[in-house]
Amino acid sequence: MDFSLTEAQHDLAGLARRILTDWAEQHPDRDLGGFDRELWRSMAKAGLLDAALPAETGGGGFGLLEQCSLLIEIGRTAAPVPYLASVTAASSLARFGTPTHVERWILPVSRGEATMAVALADEGAPAPFAAQRSEDGWLVSGTHTAVLDGAHAAGFLCEVAADDGDALVVVPADAPGVTVSAQRTVNGDDAALVELRDVAVAAEDVLGESRSDAAALTRKHAIVGLCALQLGIVARALELTGEYTREREQFDKPIGSFQAVRQRLADAYIDVEAVRLTLWQAAWQLAEGLPAGEQVATAKFWAADAGHRVAHTAVHLHGGVGIDTDSPLHRYFAAAKRAEFALGGATSQLRTLGSLLAAKQA
Repeated sequence: MDFSLTEAQHDLAGLARRILTDWAEQHPDRDLGGFDRELWRSMAKAGLLDAALPAETGGGGFGLLEQCSLLIEIGRTAAPVPYLASVTAASSLARFGTPTHVERWILPVSRGEATMAVALADEGAPAPFAAQRSEDGWLVSGTHTAVLDGAHAAGFLCEVAADDGDALVVVPADAPGVTVSAQRTVNGDDAALVELRDVAVAAEDVLGESRSDAAALTRKHAIVGLCALQLGIVARALELTGEYTREREQFDKPIGSFQAVRQRLADAYIDVEAVRLTLWQAAWQLAEGLPAGEQVATAKFWAADAGHRVAHTAVHLHGGVGIDTDSPLHRYFAAAKRAEFALGGATSQLRTLGSLLAAKQA
């Protein structure tokens, strides 16, 4: 088996790293999170927003593996761009939607003119919205909090509980009955409280022939993207910590020479590599259209559990600097905590994994 990355992954990741690193160097004192429209447009001009979308949508013809390579680089700089939410929504629309959806939603995202968000239940939780049949479609109501990158989204893919299983529906942010209230998450990322009150959804905006499959696959896609983002975050946090422990001296010696410090750094390195391995296994399974429930739950467990350990190790080994909100490390700690719990933390992933294994044994 060949575990090396593709040429496209290398090229896209290299271009993304140059753009995002240059931006980070120009904004060393930036606030946590937020949404930088200028950076979003720069990524669009460089072709990063449409490169990982299917060719039939006008994109570069790549997919989830290339998206993960980009998300790792976004995580490495903790860049305030809604790439994960937007590309997850656009990919689902490309797979389950119509040419009208491509024109209405995907093209503006690929050009950097708009963003999208996905309002999905956390792993193991019920769908946040419910539907009732109407004459020409559905009426959708419900509330979902902390929708990632929802504050500036032009539209939402919402997971809805229907009488024949969960479904995905497309809802414009400015549709009658939709209320979007900006929120701030632990890492400062933009999020939103999304409230739907008898929102009329036409039949063509209910995605996929098998609606439950559409919702489940979109959640898996989003979770794998979170794992890629977390990999970039914790890998860079570990690099910063390694640099700090080589420079910081105590008793006339670098603290990195102390056995206890070396042991914690070694454990953190193993954790980062575990996140990397499980991420790519899950991403490859999904990209190949293979069953990936166990792999996705395993990857998110490691992204949550190991990500937690690496983030706390980085803070502890930085000492007092580690808890200073002016320190660059604070961005990575806060971003790692957000990725740890989004769409279900370690415990919910273990429950899902246990259920899948139990079903296989039965």
